[in-house]
Amino acid sequence: MTTDEQLLHELRPTAFGIAYRMLGSVAEAEDVVQEALLTLHRVLADGERIESPRAFVATVTTRLAIDTLRSARVRRERYFGEWLPEPLLTDGSGDPALEVETADSVSIAMLVLLESLSPEQRAALLLRDVFDYGYGEIAQVVGKSEDNARQLVSRARRQLEERSPRFETSPERRDELARRFFAAVNEGDLAGLEALLADDVVLTGDGGGKVPALARPVGGRSRVARALRSWVRLGARIPGASIRPAGVNGGPGALLLDGDQRVIAVWALEIEGDRVQRISSIINPDKLGHLGTLADVTALLHQAAGR
Repeated sequence: MTTDEQLLHELRPTAFGIAYRMLGSVAEAEDVVQEALLTLHRVLADGERIESPRAFVATVTTRLAIDTLRSARVRRERYFGEWLPEPLLTDGSGDPALEVETADSVSIAMLVLLESLSPEQRAALLLRDVFDYGYGEIAQVVGKSEDNARQLVSRARRQLEERSPRFETSPERRDELARRFFAAVNEGDLAGLEALLADDVVLTGDGGGKVPALARPVGGRSRVARALRSWVRLGARIPGASIRPAGVNGGPGALLLDGDQRVIAVWALEIEGDRVQRISSIINPDKLGHLGTLADVTALLHQAAGR
């Protein structure tokens, strides 16, 4: 590996971390990262001197992500059903280059919140609060004045503040609650599930119109618990189907697998205090291909319905 190749390899996680947080899509982030690193490679090959390759790649990545996001927003406005980001496994079982820092800024809930911001607001907030950029640096990246960069960050923070988690949970407590949650799910323990869910818990499904999923979010402890129990009863009709706990976007979650260990869906939990506050079920196959071989969900459901 040449010196330039080694540099590109080292910069890839940083570029992916920015692009994925901006876009909420592994495929789109990978495209942006490839183009950003190719741009750096061309500049270096031309003999140009770059004082900070890391800053160069961050700037190019952010600008490309802003452009991509502007076009993606049109598609998402027409998206069938609820939009959720493409999940990442963050428990050491995936490609290390894709495992961005396991912080709140990469959680499913945070990526959904970021969708409410403009592309420039999202870029400014992430560069400031996640990557610790100065306002002068942010201004150069987004093509604004330093005062405007400050305003972008301030407005973005205000927009997200009311919808941010209300109670912090220690990693140990969070993992224990997740373990109890999945045990109750597997056992079909309705009372046990309800005891672990917040009063205003929300269950959201994303099938993208490709496979059956919730038409709209389900809210409330009893309704969510019953929906989960129904799903598990249906899944029990699929030979060998299982729920395998896994780290998802820096938090607790699970892979839903068929008997051949093919991916059916991914669940991600958001825990606040001592209750499960949000459950995201991502079943759109277009968002799961990077996780492994996919199951034919429609065929499995037809098979299960006939058993």
